[in-house]
Amino acid sequence: MGNQMTEPSTWRLIDTGPLSGQENMAIDEALLTCFTPGLSQPVLRLYGWEPAAFSCGRFQKEEEIIDLESCRIDRIPVVKRITGGGVIYHAEELTYSLVCPAAAIPDSRSVKAAFFHLTAFLLDFYRSLGLSTLYAAEHYRDGRLLGERTPLCFAGTESCDILIKGRKIGGNAQRRLKETIFQHGSIPLKQMTEQGGPYLLEKRADLPEKTTSLGDEGVRLPRGELAPLLARAFAERMGVLLVEKGLSETERRTAAEIMGLKESPPGED
Repeated sequence: MGNQMTEPSTWRLIDTGPLSGQENMAIDEALLTCFTPGLSQPVLRLYGWEPAAFSCGRFQKEEEIIDLESCRIDRIPVVKRITGGGVIYHAEELTYSLVCPAAAIPDSRSVKAAFFHLTAFLLDFYRSLGLSTLYAAEHYRDGRLLGERTPLCFAGTESCDILIKGRKIGGNAQRRLKETIFQHGSIPLKQMTEQGGPYLLEKRADLPEKTTSLGDEGVRLPRGELAPLLARAFAERMGVLLVEKGLSETERRTAAEIMGLKESPPGED
């Protein structure tokens, strides 16, 4: 018998565009809770944030990190993610989320190995834009500056974080449920630390020096041109076929139920 070509795995590509923080987090949670390993098709979702919002890690207490009263006055929503990690101010960014069976990821038992596997497409995406990227573990080979505990996502650096010229770009977080892996992450189009910084209780004047964005690196393509490039980088790195589809009716209904169960965050009526 001759060699047989293995058909690539098919993933759903869902681009919901910019939505409110509450809608975004409800959809991400619905994608995870509705996923059944072995039956459901893996998903790559692309989205944005409108209006700008803060998202906090699932173990954080918003009132200990953010000036909620100022957010309420200025109508800036504060939402909770289903993943851990520190608070992020989402504004001008391209965001992704993915959900897949753990069995689809080599060495999935290791959270760190899965992180490296599922963020490798981001390295390819940035490099396709002419940017030189490294994992923090490659940049800080002695590990001394890794793992700083901080309530602000962009203030700390983990081994799987992606750096450009030593500055962190975006952030990624993962969640596991049964035999399912969920991950999402941000790709900042512009530096927004000055806009979000005043609402944080912990002031970090070093954030603009420690972080970067596509705009800072000279890439000023609109989201509409960046999203297909990101999807292509994902498909090529993961060796999968992306088929563009919308949310299923079950996912829509579940997202609506999740939104209905949660109180409106500060800044939203």
